[in-house]
Formats: sequence, C-alpha cells, structure tokens
Amino acid sequence: MNLKKWTFLLLTLIISQMATAQLTGKVIDAEDNYPLEYATVALYETNNKALVTGVVTDSNGRFSIASIKPGSYYLEASFLGYKAHSIASFVYENRNEKKDLGTIKLILGSGNQLNEVVVKSEKSTVVHKIDRQVFDTKKYQSTVGGNAVDVVKNLPSITVDGLGDISVRGSKGFTVLINGKPTQGDASTILAQLPANALESVELITAPSAKYDPEGKGGILNIITKKGAINGTFAQVNVRGGFPSIEEYDTKVAAERYGIDATVNKRTDNWNISVGASYQRNDKTGRREGEMFIVNALENKTTFLPSDGERSFDEITYNGRFNVDYTPNKSDTYSIGLFAGKRTKERLADIVYYDNHSISPTGGNDRDYTFAYYNHNLRIRKGDFALGSFDYAHKFDNNSKISTSILYEYTFLGGPTENDNLGHPDNTIVYQQEYNTNDNPLYGTRFNLDYQWKPFSFGTLETGYQFRDLDHTGKFVYERDGILVPEFSSDVSLKRTIHSGYAQVTGSKSKWEYAAGVRLESMDRVYKEALQSEVLENTYNYDFVKLFPSASLQYKINENTNIKTAYSKRVERTTTFKMNSFAEREHSEVFEQGDNTLLPEFIDLVELGITKNLKGGNTIYATAYFRHVDNVINRVNTLAYESNGAVLDSIINRVYSNVGKSNAIGLEVGATIKPTQNWTNSIGANVYNYAIDGVLNFKHRDGVDRNYTIDSKSTIYSFNLNSTYNFWENASVQFTFNYLSDRNTAMGSDSRFYSPNLTFRKKFMDDRLTATLQWQNIDMGLFNTNEQRITTSRPNEFYTTTNYVYEVDMVSLNLSYTFNAAKDKSKFIDSEFGKKEF
Repeated sequence: MNLKKWTFLLLTLIISQMATAQLTGKVIDAEDNYPLEYATVALYETNNKALVTGVVTDSNGRFSIASIKPGSYYLEASFLGYKAHSIASFVYENRNEKKDLGTIKLILGSGNQLNEVVVKSEKSTVVHKIDRQVFDTKKYQSTVGGNAVDVVKNLPSITVDGLGDISVRGSKGFTVLINGKPTQGDASTILAQLPANALESVELITAPSAKYDPEGKGGILNIITKKGAINGTFAQVNVRGGFPSIEEYDTKVAAERYGIDATVNKRTDNWNISVGASYQRNDKTGRREGEMFIVNALENKTTFLPSDGERSFDEITYNGRFNVDYTPNKSDTYSIGLFAGKRTKERLADIVYYDNHSISPTGGNDRDYTFAYYNHNLRIRKGDFALGSFDYAHKFDNNSKISTSILYEYTFLGGPTENDNLGHPDNTIVYQQEYNTNDNPLYGTRFNLDYQWKPFSFGTLETGYQFRDLDHTGKFVYERDGILVPEFSSDVSLKRTIHSGYAQVTGSKSKWEYAAGVRLESMDRVYKEALQSEVLENTYNYDFVKLFPSASLQYKINENTNIKTAYSKRVERTTTFKMNSFAEREHSEVFEQGDNTLLPEFIDLVELGITKNLKGGNTIYATAYFRHVDNVINRVNTLAYESNGAVLDSIINRVYSNVGKSNAIGLEVGATIKPTQNWTNSIGANVYNYAIDGVLNFKHRDGVDRNYTIDSKSTIYSFNLNSTYNFWENASVQFTFNYLSDRNTAMGSDSRFYSPNLTFRKKFMDDRLTATLQWQNIDMGLFNTNEQRITTSRPNEFYTTTNYVYEVDMVSLNLSYTFNAAKDKSKFIDSEFGKKEF
C-alpha cells in the first residue's frame, strides 16, 4: 500500500473515531437557489429556548453542528437582508445519531406578513457578509453585451481610468477568481474576455482570509457565473452590434464593434455539461495630444516636442470553452475543464510632431532649429492560449470535505511594434524605421489540496497546500532600417516556484462571527537575461519565506445593523514584462524598460465597517481603511542617456521600478435608495489620502547610477451612480455615472476621468428576447467625457503631458435570446498565468 493510501486511511480512521451526534443541512436563496455563504445557523433547546451553539455556512451554503447531546431542539437560519427561517422541534435520542435537514430556503426581505397581502421583494443590489460584498450583476443593465470590465467599473470603490486600468480603492493590484478558482493574470485582460451576460454576481473581498492566495494588494474580485438548480437544457445566444461612430477623430479606419456569444448547458442529477463560445470585436478610436520638453544641462539646451495624432485600438477576441461535472453520489464530485482561444490587440499611434525645436541657451528666445516629422507607431499584441484543469472533491459522512485541483496552461505571447519616423507633410521621406518583436512562450502549473472539518465546537478548521510553477521565456529582436541592433536584442527567462500552506478557523457564537488564520509561503524566483550579442547570461535570484496572517470579526448589533473589522497581509508579485531591463521603443519619444532586480510589493491592510438596513429596501454602509505598501512599483520617467553619458535630447526613459513605500487612509461609503417602488438608486463613493515616499535608484545606459527622490501626497476621490427606473415589468431605463478625480503618481499626476452612460431595456416574447440599447460615454460636444491627461516632470530635467481623448457617444444594440426557461448552471475555467503577461 503506497503512502497516499495510508494517509487517506489514517485520516478516515481519525475522523471516524471523533464521530458524534450531528446535524447537517444547506441554506440557499429561495428565489434563484443560490447557496448563501456565511449564513447564520443557530441551535436552541426547545424547553427553555436557550442557545446551544451556532455556526456559519460554507461557500456551498452547507453547515454542520457536531457534539449534540440527547434532547429536544429547534433551529433557526438567518442571513442579513433575508427573513429568518425556523425548523420545528426535533429530538436526539443518543449521541451517535445523525440528522440532515436538507435544504433551507431563505426569502429576501423583513417584516411581518399580513393576511390577504402578497409581499413581493426585490433582490438586493449588494449583500454584505463578514469578509465580502456581493453585487448582483443583473442590476447593471448598461453592461449587457459588454464584458466583465463594464460590470465591475460600476461597483463602489472600483474605478477604470482612461487607459483601461482597473483599481480597487486606488490600487491597481488585485486578484481575480472565477467561481472561486484562482487565476494569475492582469485583471483588465481577464475581465475583458468574460461576457457580461454570463455573470451572476461579483464578490469584492478587500481583506481576504488565509485560505486564499495572498497575491493582490487591492484584495480579490470573485466572478460568479450564472447558476441554477433546475435539471434540463439551457441555451442562450447574445448578439451585439455597434452603430457607426458619431465622432471620427480623423482616424484612417472606422471603428468596428460587434460580437456574438453562446452558452449551452445540459444538467441532470449526475451530470452538468457546459459548452460556450464567444467572438468579440471591440475597436476604440481616439487621439493623443502631447507636449514634452527635455533640458540638456551639459549643453545648456532645451528641446521641445509638441505632438498630435491618432491613437486607436482594434481588439479581437475569440475562444471556446468546455466543462463537465460528474456527481455519481452525494459524496463525490469530478470536474474537467478545457479553454482555448486567441486574442489580438492593435494599438495605432500615428502622431505628427509638428513643431519639434531646440533652444539654446535654455531660457533664450532663438531656436537652434525647427523640424516637423510624422511617426507611425503600430503595436500588435497577440496571445494564443490553451489550458485544462481537473478537480475532485469528497465529502465525508461527518460533513468534513477534502478537495484537490490541478491546472496546466500554455500561452504563446508575442507581437511586433513598428516605429517609423517619416517626413511631414511628405510621408514618403523615410528618416528611420524601427521594428521590434518578441516570442514569449509561457508554461504554468497549479496544484491545490484543501481539507475542511469541524474538530472544535467553536468553529470549522480549514487547511490546505498549494503549489504554483511558472516558466516564462522571451526572445526579443530589435531592428533599425532592416538591420539587427544587438544592444537592444535580448533573451530573458523567468522561473518562479511557490509552495504555500494555510490553516484557519471560522465560526460564530451568539451575535459574533469570526475567522482567523495564517498562510506560510515559500517563493523562489530566478530571472535570467542576456544580449543576443553576448554569450554569458546575467542571473538574478530572489526568494523569501513569509507568513501572511489574516483575521475578520463581525458583530450583529441588531437585526438591521452589523459592524465588522478585518486585517490581511498581501503580496503583489512582479511580471516578466516589468523585469525586462532591455529598452523597447514604445513611441518615437519613449523607451520603455523594466528592472531586473524588481522586488514584489508587500501590503498590510486594516479596515473597520458598519452596515445598516433601513425601511423600504434602503441600505447604507461605510468602511474606513488603512493600507501600507512596501517596495511600491511605479512606472516613472527619467532622462535617457547615450552610452557615453550624453543626454538624448528627444527621448524619455519610461521605467518600472520600486520607488519606496506608500500609505493610503480612506473611507468608502455606499447606499441603496428607493424613492419609489419603481425607482432604485445605488451610490458608492471613496475618498482617501495617498502618499508615496522613497528614492528611485536607476542605472542608465551609460552605466552611472542616479537617484531620484520621491515625495508625493494627494487626496483622491471617486464615486459611481447607478439609477434605474422601471416603466412596467418588462421595460426600464438606467443611467450610470462613473467619476475619478485627479490622482498623484511618483513623478506627476493623472487628471480626472468620467463617463456617463444611458441604457434602455425591453423584453419581448414572454421574456425570452431581451433588447438593450446603449449610449456610452455621453458627450454631445458639451463635455470632456472619456479623456484623461497624464503628466510627469522633474525640475530642470524634463516635463511631459499627454492628453488621451477616446471615443464618445458610442451607441450599440444587444439582443439576447434564451431558448428555454431552465437556469444556467454553466461554469468554466480561466487562465491562470498567461493573462498577467498579455
């Protein structure tokens, strides 16, 4: 008998020896059969109504109460925002007796039910739990036909800026889970590939517990796909088409926006089979208006580069997914998932540098020269991927559970950048042509083993182990005028291995709910790079063994008011892209490169919050938080130098580097307000003080180390509004408004950014067909919607400011048809490694 069998047998024997009288069951939402995690289940003695014990449900809505003495009892299940439900008296006659109460359905709403009155409640936009906020995505009609980014940008404390970067409480680093499964990827990339139509809810976990991977300084976004409990076949097709652009922005090619996605799901008592496919074309037109000057102190000269021109994006994504779950009995579940697809994103920046000139001495009036030229810059980013996963879970008789999961991913990343400097207005004149490309195959593996049981009367013990391995290589080729440039052509390699184990206890007692745990992680990172003109590789090793503790505590003041507090320690890991120290020509005036010694960010987060339910379905909540980050990674600008130490008069170095530490102290507030039965408003706001303090150390191409002091402070705020009015049962209009204030960065600031949107929705054919007309980025020439200015500077060195102006008044129509009434139970896996590097 091998070691695995001995271990499994030993665990079974130990658990069987601890068997006692038990009570089990499951708590779900009565409307859509969705399991309610962290619902409270209390056991009382029948004769004196004394509380015996209480527990909270797990992620599947299940609960288990052990060590019950013989006697007569009754049970009460409750959850914030739902009516409490009682189970009548039942008797335990001996200590080994086991009872299963089956499924307990909770109904939304509170208050007394009167005779001859039917009370119809509406599902809450947000439900607050001990460690997360759960948002119902069906409330955001403006997202229909879009992707998951369109959904999450409406959530409180989440913002999307003009460059498409997503932030949680001002932090761009956070982790995305798909149906509770971990992914390792850039958040915007992951969410952009998930159709909004497939989402059931989004969970925002700002202070995650130890059972989750500690990556992500902003916490976790858990994307829940649509689920149901009805056997049968579900099929849905969504078709989207965009109307022609109202504002052309003088782009050479008109934007195209259309797509189709389909999901078929077959569910029986033992099988759940899902097949899905999606094709999306999402183009975005726009312009880039820039100004830059560089001071050459050695030559007492200042060079100016004003510019203006097209900056547009063409993006095509298509993929196919397959998932099958097999449940032969109530104890075992098997799952296999496959996912493959392609994604291409082309960024075109055809810019005219219309008044390029130099003045010497600095501060003088006479120009050394005046020169205009045209820069064609096309960056194509491609990503082909294929991945598969296998999951298995076993539930023991005493309701303990063991589960395992393995995922393997292959992703091929790459894509060229063309950078041509041509004459203006005569574009046939060629001054310089540059071409750089790269091939980046990536291999990733993840293995999880988790065990959950209840050895204590005061809580459930969860333990687990995780292994993650990343192998990412890259071959970068740089050519100028058709000739290889060896000093910019390189080979890089990143290998990262992570072992981690965790233990945590969750439970409840009277009005208290609690969770506390710790995760121990060992990481080994080996990064290698070499110029293709050199034989020797430079190797940079980094490893750590660290503890990541977490704790959450919630107290129920009364039926409508909860207070909670939490602490979590996190890490934000580095990507290969941000470590590649060899420069790439991003624009005519920009070299972009990483730092081969880049350190991960380490984060400490503390928060304190209160939630209160009011009459008429109104709710309010507020959370104060403090976030400290060590080894802050910022993209900063520095002067570009030749190898001999001379300043490059017309080029800035854009570098990813550790710039010190940061602190954020903030308050987020939110409310659901219903002035009338048909009018619902969801409002969320976040305000915080953000400070960065440190020193940037950077070695330029001339080999000289240069230090830059970082000291930046600012108060930042944002708010999201979602207002919906229902004309009748199958027609509604919704207005959304997202606003983000000015923000400070390590070397400058980003301007405010806002976007208003309007959506009309109507259902036909017994609600099988839904038509959604969207008007995004409302502007009409009256506002400065959907544009953002980014500015960086250093006194007596350089100044850059760029205004990104993106398309406004975008109109599209989405048609969604459901072929039957069975609810969707489809669930798919998602990329674990490759999306982070896209």
